[in-house]
Amino acid sequence: MRETPRAGHPQHRPHRADAHTAGASRSGTPHRSDGRPPHTPRGARQPDPLGRPGTTPPVPGRPALFSALVALAVVTWQVLVHGPLTRLDERVSRSLVDTVPRRLSELASDLGNLTVALPVLAAAMAYAFFRGRRAAALYAGLAMAAVPLLVVPLKEWTARPGPLEPWAHGYYPSGHTATAMVAYFSAAYLVSNRLVPVAALLTLITGTGLIVRGFHWPLDVLASVALCLPLLCWPLFAARYGRGRIRGGDAWRTGNGGTPSRSTDGPTS
Repeated sequence: MRETPRAGHPQHRPHRADAHTAGASRSGTPHRSDGRPPHTPRGARQPDPLGRPGTTPPVPGRPALFSALVALAVVTWQVLVHGPLTRLDERVSRSLVDTVPRRLSELASDLGNLTVALPVLAAAMAYAFFRGRRAAALYAGLAMAAVPLLVVPLKEWTARPGPLEPWAHGYYPSGHTATAMVAYFSAAYLVSNRLVPVAALLTLITGTGLIVRGFHWPLDVLASVALCLPLLCWPLFAARYGRGRIRGGDAWRTGNGGTPSRSTDGPTS
């Protein structure tokens, strides 16, 4: 008399291929027949701002971008009406101006000069271009070209006087801060993500030098940072997806076993 197998304990049947590895982390884990890991593991991808997998650079998410735009709108409104936030900004500025030697603060603020920031970005663009990331280099250049198109109209509209030159107008927002932020962050993402902290430090030094030297109010610098966060999404997005066209129109890499496979990853550091 045949014994009926108990429910929940399936019997091993010979001459049939197993669908799961015996040493898998848990029952039901699929594997490749040759023992290699899946081509794109789920855990190897990071979500992009829209929640899709595959973004390598840390692109700012939608909440951060929305907060930056709200901050820019509030600060601009306060500057236009000379509200309490603007008056507090002026008191803070007067307490910070010339707290360090002027030579030192001028050197720091010079990091936002076009003659300093643009060569850095140009070198990074050339590096990315010859590495096959032509679209990323193009988007970085467009982001920098957009800086005066956004900053100059705001300067003309607000006509804010300077801390040390009340007779002059057009200090809000800070063009030097915007130039430094877009140039250094774009260059970092075009070359290596590991340079992002360096870009942040250079931008911070530039903004601090402008405030301490008396070239800009603190809110001028803050507004430029808020303005450039959405602007920087162009080169960051292109640094992930803007690969050059090679081998029939797509970027390729050599997969496991020496077989060429299409790359879906961003630029490596």
